[in-house]
Amino acid sequence: MRLLFLVPLLAALALPAQAASTVTDPSRPRSLPPEGNVSVDWTDPGQFSDLRFSNNRWEAQQGDWVTTLARHLQESAAARLPAGQQMTITITDIMRAGRYEPWMGMNYDHVRVMRDVYPPRVTLNVRITGADGQVVAEGERKLADMGYLQSAMPTDTDNLRFEKRMIDNWVRRELPAPSRAVASGDAD
Repeated sequence: MRLLFLVPLLAALALPAQAASTVTDPSRPRSLPPEGNVSVDWTDPGQFSDLRFSNNRWEAQQGDWVTTLARHLQESAAARLPAGQQMTITITDIMRAGRYEPWMGMNYDHVRVMRDVYPPRVTLNVRITGADGQVVAEGERKLADMGYLQSAMPTDTDNLRFEKRMIDNWVRRELPAPSRAVASGDAD
């Protein structure tokens, strides 16, 4: 009988912990530990476009999607940044792909609807320094993938797949792969 009483009690105690699991929780960190030569931090997620312009702010702030995207950005950039260089990135805005359309009915108020008019967007402040400490590149970068639905992979179920692909494409443009030395026997 005690076990039957404890299960609902434990479930009730777990609710506040779940409710605090939002990207706007002020006790959450606003940066990742530096990984190699790339550091990533972000401004207040409560001011990100994804929450400010959401039709379901409560649903939009759930989870740890800011940290997940920051970690993906860090790993992607660290894999391509030339040795000796340092990269500092501050995420200043995120608008995830899709929007909530609660006017479609109660069954859809928690569903992020993907349409061409709701592309993913991210704004970053980037600073890259060389081994000598000199600034190699610096400035604001505005990422957007206007054709995100045309290149969608139907088997990919990652909720952040469109944003991650957009970040990967930007990293490839920002940090081109080092040119490979042509072996003496390979030259024309």
